[in-house]
Amino acid sequence: MKILQLNTWCGRLENQIVNLLKHENADVVCLQEIVQVPGGKSFFFLDLEELQKACSYEYTHFTSSRSFRYMKRVATWGNAILSRQSFLETDDTYVYTEPIKDFDFLHDRLTNAGRALQHAVVETSTGNLHILNHHGHHLPEHKNGDGETMRQCGMIADYIKSLQGPVVLCGDFNLVPDSPSIELINKILVNHVKERGVLTTRTPLTHKTEACDYIFTSPDIEVKNFQVLDDIVSDHKALTIEF
Repeated sequence: MKILQLNTWCGRLENQIVNLLKHENADVVCLQEIVQVPGGKSFFFLDLEELQKACSYEYTHFTSSRSFRYMKRVATWGNAILSRQSFLETDDTYVYTEPIKDFDFLHDRLTNAGRALQHAVVETSTGNLHILNHHGHHLPEHKNGDGETMRQCGMIADYIKSLQGPVVLCGDFNLVPDSPSIELINKILVNHVKERGVLTTRTPLTHKTEACDYIFTSPDIEVKNFQVLDDIVSDHKALTIEF
């Protein structure tokens, strides 16, 4: 199985994202900062439904972080798991408040609303696989975390411990690999960004240079290939894992 992880940067580089997903041809795609517009055809955003159709992903699980007025419609911004096979079950656990409605990008830009842990289960030849997707709490000053990120990552770690079977956790956590908050997850899952000494998961489209995007796997998963891709599709790099 192959999974791709990407913070889409609200889909600013629509064509590049579509081309990347088609080229990588992953079985499952975990996305953050993806926009869903009723009726599709958003014109200024890469709409989730349009992306799903363009890249032939039949199944999707979307979780809202915030919604905002868009022309005469209401668009929703959040996370999504796309899959070519059906989900046996899906669930969401909000680790920080509920989604904001009528989000104002000028006044609420850095608000950490609706930080959710997505959970989807797919069937594999060796049993059920838990796929988790998360967009972490944002601190504007640094990526080292604080007491709030410790609380949220602790919730995620406890959730993972409650699952039976193999787990893959993807996401932009807004935290560096050695932060105390990420260490809570490092203790129970393999952090492939840290294990391979990845220095950055950012692209030249931002001045930021840290590694903050991750794919974690439970120790019983045999990983065949892990990559941090250099394609410019966002201000974040895409990650892939095959196992």
